[in-house]
Amino acid sequence: MKILHSLLLLGSLAFIVGCQNEQENTMVLLDEKIKEIHISKSNGVGDMNNSEIIFSYNDEQAIQVIEQAIKTALKQQADINETKPDYDVVVEYEGEFPTHAIHLWLGEENEKSTLMYMVGEGQTYLTSEKSTNQLRELILSKNQ
Repeated sequence: MKILHSLLLLGSLAFIVGCQNEQENTMVLLDEKIKEIHISKSNGVGDMNNSEIIFSYNDEQAIQVIEQAIKTALKQQADINETKPDYDVVVEYEGEFPTHAIHLWLGEENEKSTLMYMVGEGQTYLTSEKSTNQLRELILSKNQ
């Protein structure tokens, strides 16, 4: 019986540690309802372009696509030296919560995109190819 309890305890600890490592390697947003997501052409790293918003999404489907792309992006160093982000993404929550400002280097079709918090240590996160395709469809279809 002690062996069974020890194995269960060990399995539980491994699961908890695995979940924490996953969370440390992905981007996070607040656990609050997203009111709207604004997209603007970027002025460069560290500078959020709030004055020239080109799209605002407040429909559930678009918000879900963008939120999923952000939350599933994995921490990985990307070569962004000397390149300006394509877009700035501002996630606005309902209530009096602070916004999240994120830079986006939008990948080509079937490639990964790069995300980076505007405020932070410059760590980059890569989306999946599927997320890039969904983001391209959302952003570029409105841009035409």
